[in-house]
Amino acid sequence: MANERVIKKYANRRLYDATGSRHVTLDDIRKLIAGGERVKVIDDKSGADLTRAVLLQVIAEQEQFGTPVLSTELLENIIRFYGNPVQQMLTSYMEQSVGGLLKQQQVMQAEMAKTFEAPVAPIAELTRQNMERWAKLQASMLAGFAPAAPKDDKKR
Repeated sequence: MANERVIKKYANRRLYDATGSRHVTLDDIRKLIAGGERVKVIDDKSGADLTRAVLLQVIAEQEQFGTPVLSTELLENIIRFYGNPVQQMLTSYMEQSVGGLLKQQQVMQAEMAKTFEAPVAPIAELTRQNMERWAKLQASMLAGFAPAAPKDDKKR
């Protein structure tokens, strides 16, 4: 992944992308992250790291206005883990699970890209193999019809 993109949060709650030199919205941050960027949100005055809080806002906005990923039952169960002795285990499990899903998605996208780059390549290879087989079959069939070698006429 790329270096962290620094986003400054001002007192008026506006977010400023220092790298892009522009103000951004929560949706802009979501798009950056979806595109593979890493972000770090810092308070302009204190320098405090606000990344988690802003990412939680992005998730909350997606859950409320977009297509939800987290069901009510899942959210309730996550809440039950807070303060539980196995809370860290849940965190590790979720990180590894989502990481695994992302890797699988990347592999599948790469395979699909190969298929769309050369969609006729498998068909062309199959056609080539079939043509080779056909040529061999023809050669073997025609071998039985080849003219016989001339006989020696010395026996006359």
